Amino acid sequence: MVQFIPLQKEHIEKAVALMTDFYAIDHYPIDPVVSAKNFDYFIDHPELGNAFLITYEQQIVGYIILAKMFSFEFGGTIAFFDELYIDGSMRGKGLGKKAVAFVQEYAKKEDLKVLYLEVEPHNMSAQELYKKMNFQMHHRHLMIHKNQ
Repeated sequence: MVQFIPLQKEHIEKAVALMTDFYAIDHYPIDPVVSAKNFDYFIDHPELGNAFLITYEQQIVGYIILAKMFSFEFGGTIAFFDELYIDGSMRGKGLGKKAVAFVQEYAKKEDLKVLYLEVEPHNMSAQELYKKMNFQMHHRHLMIHKNQ
């Protein structure tokens, strides 16, 4: 059975380990100490969003992060579906589809006007999953500015 449980402080170490595995896929840099502090801060400030652990047969197999913000364009609070990761050994069991459905239902319950997300261009399986779950490619391009 799949469950989605709010991330608690006692699970931060496991969440950081999963995040480290996730970031390794695309060679993203990660500092586990900083990530642990960020999870701690995120949990202490629920207005910023929510993080959930994904469990399968009572084993932690993944996580979800939703970051909330207000959008005048979309008429209220929206969420950046920041991360969804499922351990590689657990893929192919329908957990991704259940996780996306959970997030969509959670968004309705929380009256989030829009969910948006990023997908790596090479991650065709994720793109197909999101399309099947009624996400659409957007005509805008993502731009970023990092403060140094």
